[in-house]
Amino acid sequence: MGKIKLALIGCGNLNEIVANSLKDGYLPEYELIAVLGRDWGLAKAFAERHDCKACADIDELMAMKPDFTAEAASVKAVQDYTEAILNGGSNFVVLSIGAFADNEFYERIKNTASQKKRRVYIASGAVGGFDILRTAALMSPITASIASQKAPAGFKNTPLFTDELMDITVAKQVFSGTTKEAIAILPTKVNVAIATALASAGPENTTMNIKAVPGFKGDEYKIEIKGEEVRAELNIYSRTSAIAAWSVIEVLQNAVAPIVF
Repeated sequence: MGKIKLALIGCGNLNEIVANSLKDGYLPEYELIAVLGRDWGLAKAFAERHDCKACADIDELMAMKPDFTAEAASVKAVQDYTEAILNGGSNFVVLSIGAFADNEFYERIKNTASQKKRRVYIASGAVGGFDILRTAALMSPITASIASQKAPAGFKNTPLFTDELMDITVAKQVFSGTTKEAIAILPTKVNVAIATALASAGPENTTMNIKAVPGFKGDEYKIEIKGEEVRAELNIYSRTSAIAAWSVIEVLQNAVAPIVF
């Protein structure tokens, strides 16, 4: 039996970690066959480093017949490519979960995956605990909230950034609302919040608070769920974004594991 064919979307640092994990023996059941990237030069260099094919568009990628495609690119990439990937016969591992804040898109993709008998795997990114979130939501209605801390510079190139933010000396709340509202303002910054919401109370019913903290490094999330049967608090800190790539590797391992956690 041949190896499982894996394709990647995105040729930045996160997929570099995923590709290296194959070389380092973390995914012995898989072979990397292709990569698709927005920048052709970067995609070609990535493909040369990892002995796979650089593809110019999604059709060329799907012509390689991957069994699994893993994304570490952008919300737009997920919006643009998911249906083509599922229709092409590939399962899809998604990091840019913010795309699924759009309920119409979410339902359309769910129906397509069902029809094609393929799966969309939501990677946990920088958070976790999806099992307890989903279990609690099955047992009774729940409320969910997520609090996030980031460095002031982490808000650059977003509507929440002001020059004054770089001069704060104490923590400052910069957003309070639902996760659906948060993703509209910060499409690349709160994918983990959407993942949490989808696994629990839903994007419109999960509240989010975001603070800018001077001198802070990395990302920190506090998730709280409350139901009649279960209450839980999850605190996750990650120094770098590498945890997101490793969450993709964990999904790929679990997808073929004889014992599933």
